[in-house]
Amino acid sequence: MSKFGELIDVDVPVLLDFFAEWSDASKAMHPILKDVALAFGNQAKIIKIDIDKNKVLSEALRVKGLPTLIIYKNGEMKWRHSGDQEANDLITILKQYI
Repeated sequence: MSKFGELIDVDVPVLLDFFAEWSDASKAMHPILKDVALAFGNQAKIIKIDIDKNKVLSEALRVKGLPTLIIYKNGEMKWRHSGDQEANDLITILKQYI
């Protein structure tokens, strides 16, 4: 978990995408998140976390639905959503934390 703390304790917003390879909804988010990442460059971080490879973290954060999207800034959770999101909506939400 200390590595997780290092990932989220930064002064730019960090959007975590909890996904699974077997989830069609997760796969549908991949191109959307690429668009979001392109829109922000180095002003935000987008990190994909495979729940099957990170079970302890997924359970600790109570990830149930896929995809689960969480925004952290300075180590603090700012926003959370389970299910798909449109790129423009994510961009609008992330801009609040820049």
